[in-house]
Amino acid sequence: MFDNLSDKLDRAFKVLKGHGKITEINVAETLKEVRKALLDADVNYKVAKQFTDTIKEKALGQNVLTAISPGQLLIKITHDELTALMGGQKEEIYLGGSPTIILMSGLQGSGKTTFTGKLANYLKTKKGKKPLMVACDVYRPAAIDQLHVLGEQIGVEVFSNKEEKNPIKIAEAAIKQAKENGNSVVLIDTAGRLAVDEVMMTEIAELKKAVKPNEILFVVDSMTGQDAVNTAKAFNDRLDFDGVILTKLDGDTRGGAALSIKSVVNKPIKFIGTGEKMDALDVFYPERMSDRILGMGDVVTLVERAQEQYNEEEARKLSKKIAKNQFDLNDFLSQLQQIKKMGNIKDLVGMIPGIGKAVKDADINEDAFKHIEAIIYSMTPAERSKPELINGSRRQRIAKGCGQNISEVNKLLKQFEDTRKMMRMMNDKNAMSKLMRNMPKMPGGPQ
Repeated sequence: MFDNLSDKLDRAFKVLKGHGKITEINVAETLKEVRKALLDADVNYKVAKQFTDTIKEKALGQNVLTAISPGQLLIKITHDELTALMGGQKEEIYLGGSPTIILMSGLQGSGKTTFTGKLANYLKTKKGKKPLMVACDVYRPAAIDQLHVLGEQIGVEVFSNKEEKNPIKIAEAAIKQAKENGNSVVLIDTAGRLAVDEVMMTEIAELKKAVKPNEILFVVDSMTGQDAVNTAKAFNDRLDFDGVILTKLDGDTRGGAALSIKSVVNKPIKFIGTGEKMDALDVFYPERMSDRILGMGDVVTLVERAQEQYNEEEARKLSKKIAKNQFDLNDFLSQLQQIKKMGNIKDLVGMIPGIGKAVKDADINEDAFKHIEAIIYSMTPAERSKPELINGSRRQRIAKGCGQNISEVNKLLKQFEDTRKMMRMMNDKNAMSKLMRNMPKMPGGPQ
């Protein structure tokens, strides 16, 4: 996401490379390129102009320290302004009320129903809530069926009534049931249209008046760029919603919606959708998004995702096995599966500072782990526990069993052995101390 914008901003800042100080001329040249990059990303023209004018004003008012270059200073100012443009700080979803009533709004195809499922899953698994999803799209039976399918996937109850055509009656009946069954949150999925029309706006406004939601969320497809901002303004004028949800940010989005929407409607972005899976939902952090747009990575989100898959007891057991040189292929497989659960591999790699640009055009296969898993699953339990048993004839049998070349089996076993050696070294304080002492002697090592 934002790859094109990141590239163009990077090129813009190179205008200042080699300059000893910031001047009105070189700043103007750089910010001209920055404004072009923003407009190409489908950012609102007024927002882009105000943004670059603010940066220019702040940049010309600062002295460049000897420790940093003019380009670095301008990147720092741009980072701060990007963060402010997108809201400054994260905004929590409101969970007061008994039950909390959350109303979804947005156009058809924006990902509203899918987001309802994702939010229900988030509230259940990360907030300890008992959500109830309500199907109030009375015009599209497929939306009701979709919500039931999502409910089954995540283990969340769904309230629907295909016989009833009045969404207000459906919502009121659902809220009544939620109170009786002890549901702490009611998520109401409403009908959308292909474009904003008076019938839809009147219907959702009346629904808001009837159920008095604690939170109204506007779901928008980030791929639609500036149209997303215009739609958000139309909905906000009628509903005065509380927050924006940007879906499909894992796609080829130009970023215009994310950068413009807060400035135009003055409502925070609360969540972003980063994939099709039910756990592909992230709380929106403006500062972290600025880091990623400017190629600085996003280590905090990477660590948080790792921690979600981290099991302290399992880690203790693994550490003991490594210390005793008992790390086996079952453990290796378990580690791979934990990495897969963290999300899109290219997205994860892009969160590492300095790596994102290097892998931008790389073809990282999301199924890269599948053949590794197939090879390990073709082994016997004894072979997984004691890889040293795997001789030449066993390698041939394993290769045939998983449909891979024997060279792939050999490569995996070598990777596994290298991983085991590295883990053993990291667990050995004496070996690590020796390695650190020898680092200055290595070519290119720290002097």
